[in-house]
Amino acid sequence: MLLKLLLPCLLFGALSQAQQEPAMDCSAQIKCPINVYFTIDTSESIALQVLPPGGLVERIKSFSELFVKKLQEELYKDHITITWEFGGLHFSDEVKIYSQITSNSNEYIQRLRSINYLGRGTFTDCALSNMTSQVVAQASPENRVRFAVVITDGHVTGSPCGGMKSRAESARDAGIKLFAVSPSTNKYESGLREIANSPVELYRNNYQATGTTGEIHVETIDRIIKVMKQEAYSECYKLTCLEKPGTPGPKGYRGQKGAKGDIGGAGPPGEKGRQGDPGIEGPIGYPGPKGFHGMKGEKGELGSEGKKGVAGLAGRNGTDGQKGKLGRIGAPGCKGDPGDKGPLGYPGDVGERGQEGDPGSKGDHGRPGRDGPPGPPGELGQKGEQGSPGSPGLPGQKGRQGERGGGGPKGEPGRRGDPGTKGGAGPIGPSGEKGDVGPEGQRGLPGEVGNKGAKGDLGLPGPRGSSGEIGSLGRNGSRGDSGDVGQRGEPGAPGPKGDRGRTGFSYPGPRGPTGDRGDKGNPGPQGARGEYGQKGAPGVKGTSGDPGDPGPTGEPGPRAPQGEPGEPGDPGPEGDPGLTDCDVMTYVRETCGCCDCEKRCGALDIVFVIDSSESVGLTNFTLEKNFVINVVSRLGSIAKDPKSDTGTRVGIVQYSHDNTFEAIQLNDSRIDSLATFKDAVKRLQWIAGGTYTPSALRFAYDQLIKGSKRDKAKVFAVVITDGRYDPRDDETLLQSLCSGDVIVNAIGIGDMFSRHQEDESLKSIACNDQSRVTGMNLFADLVAEEFIDKMEEVLCPDPFIVCPDLPCKTELAVAHCTQRPVDIVFLLDGSERIGLENFRYARTFVEDVAQRLTLARSADDELNARMALLQYGSEAEQRVAFSLSHNLTVIADRLAQMKYLDSSSNVGSAIIHAINNIVNDQGGRQRVARRNAELAFVFITDGITGSKSLSEAVTSMRKVDAVPTVIAVGDDVDMDILLQIGLGDRTAIFREKSFSQLSRSSFFDRFIRWIC
Repeated sequence: MLLKLLLPCLLFGALSQAQQEPAMDCSAQIKCPINVYFTIDTSESIALQVLPPGGLVERIKSFSELFVKKLQEELYKDHITITWEFGGLHFSDEVKIYSQITSNSNEYIQRLRSINYLGRGTFTDCALSNMTSQVVAQASPENRVRFAVVITDGHVTGSPCGGMKSRAESARDAGIKLFAVSPSTNKYESGLREIANSPVELYRNNYQATGTTGEIHVETIDRIIKVMKQEAYSECYKLTCLEKPGTPGPKGYRGQKGAKGDIGGAGPPGEKGRQGDPGIEGPIGYPGPKGFHGMKGEKGELGSEGKKGVAGLAGRNGTDGQKGKLGRIGAPGCKGDPGDKGPLGYPGDVGERGQEGDPGSKGDHGRPGRDGPPGPPGELGQKGEQGSPGSPGLPGQKGRQGERGGGGPKGEPGRRGDPGTKGGAGPIGPSGEKGDVGPEGQRGLPGEVGNKGAKGDLGLPGPRGSSGEIGSLGRNGSRGDSGDVGQRGEPGAPGPKGDRGRTGFSYPGPRGPTGDRGDKGNPGPQGARGEYGQKGAPGVKGTSGDPGDPGPTGEPGPRAPQGEPGEPGDPGPEGDPGLTDCDVMTYVRETCGCCDCEKRCGALDIVFVIDSSESVGLTNFTLEKNFVINVVSRLGSIAKDPKSDTGTRVGIVQYSHDNTFEAIQLNDSRIDSLATFKDAVKRLQWIAGGTYTPSALRFAYDQLIKGSKRDKAKVFAVVITDGRYDPRDDETLLQSLCSGDVIVNAIGIGDMFSRHQEDESLKSIACNDQSRVTGMNLFADLVAEEFIDKMEEVLCPDPFIVCPDLPCKTELAVAHCTQRPVDIVFLLDGSERIGLENFRYARTFVEDVAQRLTLARSADDELNARMALLQYGSEAEQRVAFSLSHNLTVIADRLAQMKYLDSSSNVGSAIIHAINNIVNDQGGRQRVARRNAELAFVFITDGITGSKSLSEAVTSMRKVDAVPTVIAVGDDVDMDILLQIGLGDRTAIFREKSFSQLSRSSFFDRFIRWIC
């Protein structure tokens, strides 16, 4: 009852007390200081946009000065008093702070006017990082509103400070709100949006500092200031003056019992308790467990020497290994370097005497003729009576020696003997002095005689037939089928170097003379006993006669007259032509690239001076390097010895601002082939700085040409630049290459060379020779086929072709893709628009390319070409006909087995499938394509294909450094998609009217030159 009376009294007192407290004054003005930090880009991409160089930077300074003059102290919306602080920096590839944070606008403007542009690369992330640290360290402690005005075109050349987007996020975390302002219409919008705060519509909003005619955009300043003031008002002005403390509310109800908490962690160990009383003695316990092993004892003292052990038993002899399979004969190798003269070998053992041949049969008297066919066996006659012996005849006269019989038919060649066992390697003798060229070696011994066949069973003797007429010559037998090629044998151990012999011919020699007839062989073994004849009928028993005396020997009869010669037989049919010398050399040339003709330009020194400044850009810098490689590839081989007085040497200078020049020297001993030169060019990195062209020309002459000139060599210089040079460089150095006999060719890229002033500077580089000046609008024109042909004629006006000393001369041609590693992946469109007939034409074209190129000699060959083919259809239809291969037989077989898909077309998924299954292994973890080889993607299509996943595929193609080539057949093509898969290079798109014309020489030769 008492509590009910006291509660209203307490509430009334509290209400009366609250009404008596004075309220806060909402009319008081609030101070709101604002910090504005200007971050100005003065890199080359800004400085050289407007003439004179640095003109756009001066306009940005005027924009910033007008901006600061508009920032005046004022009372905003009758509630906050705005004051301003200023600071700023400008940047390129380094950062310079031109003004610390100050509230004196005149002092700030004075420092702003002292800015000079840096004119090199663009590291925006470093500028944002420095701006953040400056604002955090120097802004007033009571300053709660902080802004940064970043004036840049959004273009960057590097991210050494963590990346532009990451540094902008760090600035926002520090409470700085960033406005992104482009200096002119030339901008990269994506980069500007990464800088600006969110919402982008408020902090980017297409802010631009200057117009196309140089006027300052005042409305940009007004819009930004308006946003700044509104943001400051919402930050500084809080409605705290209207807040009043209210009466305390009633006590709340008791809450429900909480849920049971989780089991707590183990507590700390308690304090040690006092010792307990002694207990009662317990019973005897059970035996304890087995103890652990004791610790290892210390090492004992050295023992006495033990007795010598008993000799072990001799090991068993190992069994002989199985004889390896006979390998197939490999392709003829290239001619090696002459070896040093080796030690004289030991004399060989005398060979065993060969088996004596069978005795020849005695020839018939008279004209030699062929034996007639055996006559039918006659009937067995009755056994005749035994006749009386005749008188012996007189001895006959010795007959004249018969004429030599005609040669019998040529026997079949015996089989080739098994190879002997491999001999052990002899000891390596000391290297002797290089001897004179030795005489031509003797002809090798004839091969082993084949084994004699088994003798047949002795047949019944038939009656002698009559002499047959001389038959006509038989026809030549038809050529047998080629046997299967055996497996390739394992390479043998390298033999010792032989004497340097006289240069021989790389074709089979003439057939040697027929050897002398061998000695008469030993008589053969006695033949087996013949079969018994049929039993005769019993004869009539005769009377026994007296034995007669032997008669006298009769005189020999007269010799029969010599017969007339027979008529000549008809000529036999023409035999199969054998391999000519040229046929043999054609095989050798196709197998070994070292036997091809080679283009040479004489003693030639070429120096390329290429622009690597920021304004060029990474893509255009890559096109410059491709231009250098394509031109040098047309000039034949590079001198193997840079100190030689003959051959072609190539050097490169890439330049940007001062002290950043990089060079490949003319006399670099590591550049001894086209492959090593290409690797050195590909390793050049974009510098992305300023443009100091005159100093670069002086550097090229002093460092490359002056100290390594050859007396009899022509010296060419090719200078590539994208625009005007930095005016802070020495203009008098433009003609540094004109002293001496250097022929200078100047290439200017961009529309600015249409102006007279810039054209004059380009003419000065070319030593005032207008015929040596070339202007073009795009960097892509550098790698156009027509321009490469032109540069080939300029740098090598009088080429000559050197061919090996061959027995037959063929068309002079340089081998395709010889000594140049390239992995080519064909992506063939298998859609229904192609049609079966056109599909067959495309398949034939791929096979012709494989036959024309110089393919790699083995799987681990780091030179020459390899090929793969993928046929694609819809998004889920891709068929790998063959992976990267150097085997022409495998390529031809797989092409013959490839079936036409007859489906839809989606090239994006085909590119991704090719990268995951051909360029890399099927798991995508390891690269199968060679690292040192150019990876070429060749698309064969009718020009119409789906674009699903195409952007992702193009990105993947860039990541694996693939160089695309597009063969578009027909008139109805989608040029936008072709440009996408061609990475924007129009020169990489080959157009043809029909698939049947792909193998025509006009198109085919141009494609081969492009690939190689």
